[in-house]
Amino acid sequence: MELHGIHVPLVTPFAADGTLAVAALEQLARQALADGAAGLVALGTTAEVATLDEAERRTVIEVCAKATAEYGAVLTVGTGGNDTRRTVEALAALAGVADAALVTVPAFTRPGEAGALAHFEQLSAGSPVPLIVYHIPYRTGQALGAAALRRIGALPNVAGVKYAAGGIDQETVALLADLPPQFAVLAGDDPFLAPLLALGATGGILASAHLATDRFVELATGRGSRQLGHRLARLSIACFAEPNPTVIKGVLHAQGRIPTPDVRLPLLPAGPASVAAALTVLAELTG
Repeated sequence: MELHGIHVPLVTPFAADGTLAVAALEQLARQALADGAAGLVALGTTAEVATLDEAERRTVIEVCAKATAEYGAVLTVGTGGNDTRRTVEALAALAGVADAALVTVPAFTRPGEAGALAHFEQLSAGSPVPLIVYHIPYRTGQALGAAALRRIGALPNVAGVKYAAGGIDQETVALLADLPPQFAVLAGDDPFLAPLLALGATGGILASAHLATDRFVELATGRGSRQLGHRLARLSIACFAEPNPTVIKGVLHAQGRIPTPDVRLPLLPAGPASVAAALTVLAELTG
């Protein structure tokens, strides 16, 4: 599959009683796609997936699948872990459900680049859907250099990488300068969308694109200016002033788009100052 454009990893809105706010989730999904997003990511980190039970996870997937089907957009479902066998089983359950799977590099065990390659070899051989590698070493503890990502990207059934290395360095430049065929790089660190696009990324999976989705789409499709890239970076920085997705939920609640700003422990809601700062940056961007 060809990966491009902006994909929004949806938050999971909660009602005042702590249950899943399904109607709000449906509206968020449709609005993102109506504003030009190329796809949705269900059950990503932004969704607080670790705190959702199985019934809630099924509901989130169903809501996102219905919306993406209506808009002809891509549905990616987050999965993965540090147990290769269980990840293969989780991928098997996505047959006929998702268009792609966002799979983290194994976390905490730090298997090394050779172990990560062996992990993805097993996954690519057994997955019913294309894989998007989620490279985020500051969360997983496992860094992968350009050469290792290139080898993983050359595997059959691996469509791309959500690249969230915490910045742009020599490895980033080396990877984007020599990509395997049909292997896309999607920005995963929101403030670095513009420079990654300039280096050859084809889009992004961006939590802050819940807000001003159309402006992120404008930048990703080559219609935005350098100044727009700077302004979107400021918005992204404001959205990540506290742990994701707390500020984004605070802004969405302030806009009346979700019923509460609530998150589940161990996260705590964002403070009023962080939400107000993000709202100010957003108003400057969209006003």
